[in-house]
Amino acid sequence: MSAGPHAPRVPEVVWHDVECGAYGEDLPLWRELAAACDGPLLDIGAGTGRVTLHLAARGHTVVALDRSAALLDALRERAAGLPVETIVADARDFELQGRRFGLVLVPMQTVQLLGGPDGRARFLRRARAALAPGGLLAVAIADALETFDEVRNLPPIPDIREIDGVLYASRPVSVHDEAGGAVIRRVREIVDTRGNRSVEEDRIRLDHLAPATLEADGAAAGLRVERSRSIPETDDYVGSTVVILRG
Repeated sequence: MSAGPHAPRVPEVVWHDVECGAYGEDLPLWRELAAACDGPLLDIGAGTGRVTLHLAARGHTVVALDRSAALLDALRERAAGLPVETIVADARDFELQGRRFGLVLVPMQTVQLLGGPDGRARFLRRARAALAPGGLLAVAIADALETFDEVRNLPPIPDIREIDGVLYASRPVSVHDEAGGAVIRRVREIVDTRGNRSVEEDRIRLDHLAPATLEADGAAAGLRVERSRSIPETDDYVGSTVVILRG
């Protein structure tokens, strides 16, 4: 798949697009929730804008928050003409000067990157402060991650993207449990236009988190628990449970 002649070449941006950009199974739910909410939306862990741009193109005003300035730079370039604002901040410590949102959404397991119960509690306090009265906080959690490795079980197929003749491939090779979480190990490979190949390894840790636990955390933060929603798994992505909390 070609990303076109103007695709960003910042490595962080490229790999984010390769590994996350093709996912779309959750978009109908975000559209539904956005249509039912008043006022602007806050997308936490927005990355290069997979969800933000989708909703902004449908007329919603979106504030995109991420701790990576590089990812938000790419988002801003792609959002030309759309009602989008970007804010560089950590989900556990953001401050929006009293601004309130009808919907705060947290896609793609961002909440499982916050370092356990303390990080989640800090995030929930900030999210509650950002919600308009009666607003919704919608948080996606990965359904149980099955452990695998490239020796005993067949890993998923790699994510692949071509940019200006350069091939980028990211292949998950193992998921292993560790105390309080799971570590996903990927091998990232680049083949340039001359056929030169480079390989590096990337690891990401997701906290173990059950929907009931997040619901209890939300209630402790003063939010009301509503019916959770499900996003089905695909051949390439695990399913998710979206916990719904109301301010």
